[in-house]
Amino acid sequence: MTLLEKLKKLTGESDEELLSILLELSKDTILELTNRKEFPQSLETTQLKMAVIAYNRLGTEGETSRSEGGISSAFADMPTEILSAIKGKRLGKVGGHIYEQKNDTEAT
Repeated sequence: MTLLEKLKKLTGESDEELLSILLELSKDTILELTNRKEFPQSLETTQLKMAVIAYNRLGTEGETSRSEGGISSAFADMPTEILSAIKGKRLGKVGGHIYEQKNDTEAT
């Protein structure tokens, strides 16, 4: 099952274009946070989780809390499990350069 199919199942959304954009944005965010150019396959689950969060937050971008009709909602930052997974794959800079292996066999 592809990531897009999984995201469709998790969200119940049928708009594949929207879901593809959310997956792409999640992937771009992970690449940026890890200082990588090649996407590690081991972070696909993290990408999917980020896309689900982004889908659930559509229409509430920029809000930290909301109160309507006596119902209050607060929006948390990115969950710790997602940030930990990303942090574990982050590449450091050495002398202003980032050195990345070409495959997903990073040393841990």
